[in-house]
Amino acid sequence: MSLYVIQSAQEAKLVTSQVVLTMDRTLASEYGGSLFVGFAACAPKLIPDPLYRFFLCPSVEAKEHMPVAAPAGTRKMEAALSEAGIDVVVAHPEHLEEVIGRETKVVGITSNDPRGFGPASSTFSSLLERKTFSALFFEQTVGKVREILDSNGGGKLIVGGPGAWQLEDEEVLDRYGIDCVIIGEGEITGVEIVKRALRGEPIPRVVHGEMVPLERIPNIKHRTIGGLIEISRGCGRGCRFCLPNLKFLRSRPLHQILEEVKINLREGSEGVCLHAEDVLRYGAKGPIPDEAKVIQLFEQVSKLTPHVWISHFAFASVACRPDLIRKITELLDERGSEAPWYSGQVGIETASPELVRRYMPGKPLPFKPEEWSEVVIRAHEILAENRWVPCSTLISGLPGETPKDVELTIELVEKLRGFKSLIVPLFFVPIGQLSGGQFFLKEHMLPEHWKLLATCMEHDFKWTPKLAEEHLHNRIQKFFVKEVVLRSFRHQLKGPLRLMKEGIDPTKEVSPAPISRLAPVEA
Repeated sequence: MSLYVIQSAQEAKLVTSQVVLTMDRTLASEYGGSLFVGFAACAPKLIPDPLYRFFLCPSVEAKEHMPVAAPAGTRKMEAALSEAGIDVVVAHPEHLEEVIGRETKVVGITSNDPRGFGPASSTFSSLLERKTFSALFFEQTVGKVREILDSNGGGKLIVGGPGAWQLEDEEVLDRYGIDCVIIGEGEITGVEIVKRALRGEPIPRVVHGEMVPLERIPNIKHRTIGGLIEISRGCGRGCRFCLPNLKFLRSRPLHQILEEVKINLREGSEGVCLHAEDVLRYGAKGPIPDEAKVIQLFEQVSKLTPHVWISHFAFASVACRPDLIRKITELLDERGSEAPWYSGQVGIETASPELVRRYMPGKPLPFKPEEWSEVVIRAHEILAENRWVPCSTLISGLPGETPKDVELTIELVEKLRGFKSLIVPLFFVPIGQLSGGQFFLKEHMLPEHWKLLATCMEHDFKWTPKLAEEHLHNRIQKFFVKEVVLRSFRHQLKGPLRLMKEGIDPTKEVSPAPISRLAPVEA
């Protein structure tokens, strides 16, 4: 275990561990109590760092150089290494020099989006031609770690996390000074790589982590960011644009989930966020939710805290089990949640039956691909009746997408205008079974894509101010988001929005011809 040598009544110096885990600065925040604000890390740098850090990404507290909360993935690796008998400590990214020393042989960095290539980041960075905060802060963190390691005689720098796939190119690893990247699950493969590094053995540059059986997924030892608790791993719906390790659904035992709830609450979390690719399918054996298991999950968790949130769900699960949403809402309300509404991230992706059949045939199940738009609308009706607010994604630029496919999606978004919700169009990123393909970029956008983007922006401009007013509890953050960020965006995008609605790329210099110079219409 790490030791602390008391230097005086007020000061303590950390004797460093052999293995130090950390994260980039965008992940060392609870975002003022709103995990959705964390998506600001995917935004291009349009405001100075100090404003971003203070208003949108305030740092979690550091105690003896360690963050009081860390990303769930970091906590899982901390637990896996600890249970393997390895001396490990989690360091706050702003306290690395106090933790990494000559005793340190390995530093592991968790990153969600190291190069800004994730769907949200690549969309907005392509449109605005600027790096994202996630990419900039990762560069700062990895550079700092490499510098400290080298000044202390060297050590191995290993990177993992949801965005590790962005670092698979060895030239990229050389540029960052990274010794190894672990893509996929790390509780087995990552531990073995760390052991080899500690023994001084060579380690591979790129490693794909093996799928971890349920019985080998460890319980966290300390609090996570936002009280995030993994209840299931994987999905099983088989979308071709999804990462491979999301294919197999594994639901964790309820007693382990409850133990992680207690750990988070004991260490100061205000509540917990249940995380899965579809929380409504916890314990399910197929595409249809197991209502009894889901209700039992929420009943047991809400006995420990009334503040229960979820990360993701699926429209098909809502539509095929409408009573489940009502029961969860009534249960949380009865336990004293006091939430104005409940929310989670969910994927629409496209309204084209042909693209649904081609790339995500499992997503509508138990419904058919040609019923997908109706499923989405019916799910919105059920959610609205029970005060749930979906934060939906679309995918622009799926391979083979036609103007007609995009028009169908525009029609669907227009039908959703009356439902309190957010809809975010994302550019296609070639991962999963479609890896090796072409990234969709601004240059590839059809006029219909610009119209879709405009339709989504109008939808979000309608609902975002109200959602911010109801959801953000920090008054300073609420003022900044509503009166500075949103007001500025509406003002700056007023002109470009008019062009986008006409299918015109507003980033190009386009000036309408004077009326007198327009060619006459021939009879």
